Amino acid sequence: MEKIIMTFQVKPEQEGIRIDKYLGMCQKELSRSYLQKLIKDQAVLMNGKTVIAKEKTIKDAVIHVEVPKPEPLEIKPEPIPLAILYEDQDIIVINKGKDMVVHPAAGHMSGTIVNALLYHCKGELSGINGIMRPGIVHRIDRNTTGVIVACKNDKAHHKIAEQLKEHSITRKYMAIVHGNFQEETGSVQVPIGRDPSERKKMAVNWKNGKEAITHYRLLESLKHQLSYIECQLETGRTHQIRVHMAWIHHPLLGDDVYGRISDQKYHLMGQVLHAGVLGFIHPSTGKYMEFRAQLPEYFQELLDKFRL
Repeated sequence: MEKIIMTFQVKPEQEGIRIDKYLGMCQKELSRSYLQKLIKDQAVLMNGKTVIAKEKTIKDAVIHVEVPKPEPLEIKPEPIPLAILYEDQDIIVINKGKDMVVHPAAGHMSGTIVNALLYHCKGELSGINGIMRPGIVHRIDRNTTGVIVACKNDKAHHKIAEQLKEHSITRKYMAIVHGNFQEETGSVQVPIGRDPSERKKMAVNWKNGKEAITHYRLLESLKHQLSYIECQLETGRTHQIRVHMAWIHHPLLGDDVYGRISDQKYHLMGQVLHAGVLGFIHPSTGKYMEFRAQLPEYFQELLDKFRL
């Protein structure tokens, strides 16, 4: 794989700074999270030796950063219609439909958001996440609907990724869950990691999990001990809302992994979860932008069916 070599020399006044922080100060193209990944991959050398992220700079040391060039895209573009909410030279914001996979993976090499984006954007997508996920900076589950943003260049990708890392992006989801709530609002703050007994599932994992915070608000009490709620993510762990709501005994309606077997009687296609609001600072203009996606028809029909 071809690489771009970036070289820096530590000035006397820059001695004693964490390597990842120092590199973030020296250039603006690479985010700190991506620099930490490069360090972990042993692509950062100080005086010819690999380093760790918390290692401190040495006066007059020479630091080399090996940045891999994006591999050529091999996923086929496909003329799949996209519900575009906004688009410019840096980003494209989409309202993702039900049962649509975001990026190719084993068993889903076509028919994904990425296949559609490659066709629509004529291949102009960021390459940071490799050939399987061009342009994809965050994702939502196959059966979750709603707003998702993709990036057309690496600079935009870094800027959005940094906001995700800093938890400064606004992400609000609508869901129908089991049970009634005594309180109007609440928060769940328990770590999420791989389920030690079922590796394909996520779970509350106190030993190896990462911090995960979900704030929820009751929008409406429904029939059959169901509730319509809004969840706002402070962090973005895999299956976070689904795991957190199941943890507090309010599993999502239709969730075939963390939910209830009895939901099969409703003949739903996965969890009833919709990414309704996405807000972030635009990577070029620096202005805050917020996008909303209306509830999909199936979700609205369920609300009408279960309303008191």
